[in-house]
Amino acid sequence: MSIASASRKSRALLLLWFAEIGLLMSAVVIGAWLRFLGSPGGYYLFLESAWARAVVFAVFITVSMVAFGLYQVHVRHNRMEFLVRLSLSFAFGGIGLLVLYYLMPSTYIGRGVLAIALAIGFLAISMMRFLVGSVIKTDVFRRRVLVLGAGVNADLINSRLRRRSDRQSFVVVGFLPVLGQPIRVPESMLLNTDFSLSEIAEWMQVFEIVVAPDERRGVLPMEEMLKCAQRGITVTDLSRFFEREVGMVKLNVADPSWLAFSGGFDHSVPRRLSKRFFDLAAASALLLIAWPIMLVVAACIAMESRGPILYRQTRVGENGRKFELVKFRSMRVDAEADGVARWASQGDDRTTRVGRIIRLSRLDELPQLFNILQGDMSFVGPRPERPQFVDMLSREVWYYNVRHCVKPGLTGWAQLRYPYGASVSDAEEKLTFDLFYVKNHGLVFDLMILLQTVEVVLFHRGSR
Repeated sequence: MSIASASRKSRALLLLWFAEIGLLMSAVVIGAWLRFLGSPGGYYLFLESAWARAVVFAVFITVSMVAFGLYQVHVRHNRMEFLVRLSLSFAFGGIGLLVLYYLMPSTYIGRGVLAIALAIGFLAISMMRFLVGSVIKTDVFRRRVLVLGAGVNADLINSRLRRRSDRQSFVVVGFLPVLGQPIRVPESMLLNTDFSLSEIAEWMQVFEIVVAPDERRGVLPMEEMLKCAQRGITVTDLSRFFEREVGMVKLNVADPSWLAFSGGFDHSVPRRLSKRFFDLAAASALLLIAWPIMLVVAACIAMESRGPILYRQTRVGENGRKFELVKFRSMRVDAEADGVARWASQGDDRTTRVGRIIRLSRLDELPQLFNILQGDMSFVGPRPERPQFVDMLSREVWYYNVRHCVKPGLTGWAQLRYPYGASVSDAEEKLTFDLFYVKNHGLVFDLMILLQTVEVVLFHRGSR
């Protein structure tokens, strides 16, 4: 049954691919028609070999979409993430086509036709994906998930993934209690049966089993789990499930062995080089755009109050190394005259009038571009904290120092997913997203975070 379910998902994905191949081929034909509106002879001449060249165009674009994760049947992207991935797919697919046209001129469709076909194809696939996503939210694209366990850990799926938007890619068919462990999930969601795990999974057409008991030692039905795995049913632990579905590492269910063996933490030479190149390119580009604004901000600070325009503060960076972070001064000169480090609070009375504006718009962070250029920071990464807070949080929050295995960033995954933090509990919650980033960081992920940061700045989310 589960194999049949997987087969249906594969057929649906294949159908989607064929449909998008058709859309892209049609985009080439329509593009040629628009290009040769005033020249019917040229259009008919183009049509003589149009279908072969349209197939090449469609294959290159869809292969690029595969490379950017747009044909993963069990993964759903939010709208912004989808548009970023689709844009990158068309950009890289277009570059690939230009290389092919140089090597094989016979496949060339012309610059005008190519540009129009790319634009039409992008719009057509975007509209179809959004339409499909709105119409078939409960069909074959959602994984049927069985949760092994019904205690505190299992109930985290209910408490942290309550909204429908949190469950776009899966549906929970039920919770199977573990003998001898307390039950916390609602009775209506329990599977009270004498059948074995593999029989239940087969009968309910389960695609994935999430292993979430409160205590694992001596209670897991390993033989039954192995049977399920042999039948093509995915067996996932709760930590990996949260990491995949929510983009966070749940601290109270993760343990050191899982962090060590779960993969990620890419520090290879290619990754370090690509990240450094991304930092230099992004920081330089933003600096070229923002320098007039920075001059205006500096002038406003100088006119409002006496004191330095820039504010330097010691922060903790990669591998615990300290560095001097540079910001535009947004508070009074005597904001911490007593030498006691304090988190900024909502409506902080230490903030100047100019300071309130530049903090709300994040303009006070712009001098950190120089920190990025000199290598103390990255463009994307966990936000750097002050040594006093790092010492305290390292004692009170599990795995806090793991975030220091990468360079701190001007923006980061936690800044997108969680508002400004000003307490130990806030820091613990933000750490769940920072750990996800340090385990899964990559060039595409960095670019997506950078683009989504624009939304945070425009709508003032998380600023104080």
